[in-house]
Amino acid sequence: MTYRLTTGSRTEAVGGMRDLVAALCQSFGHKELAEAARICTSEVVTNAFRHTKSPLVHVEVTIAERGVKVYVHDNLPRDLPMPREVSDAEGGYGLFIVNSLADAWGVDHYGGLIPTSKAVWFSLLDGGGGAA
Repeated sequence: MTYRLTTGSRTEAVGGMRDLVAALCQSFGHKELAEAARICTSEVVTNAFRHTKSPLVHVEVTIAERGVKVYVHDNLPRDLPMPREVSDAEGGYGLFIVNSLADAWGVDHYGGLIPTSKAVWFSLLDGGGGAA
């Protein structure tokens, strides 16, 4: 099953999206993935809100038998930096957190040779790295 959620790109969107994704996990038998999905969604939606000029953020959640996959779409087609190592600096740990919790994650570009948008995605599997 796939659910598509859309919200305006604003601060309140982060909490709403993370709660909705966690609720979908719990509702469809992936309770052990709900907290990791909540954290990863929060980090990726926050990045879309802070670092793009997308007026809307689109979140797509696919619930499968063995886990969940979440895509966060925005209109900034450039690549993301690799997760940095932990240091004493504040901020910039979103992808490090996603990398540590998700079983897989990546970036898909849309629009052909000159991309016009991207989606940052992550997947969580039952019994995987993000399972409670």
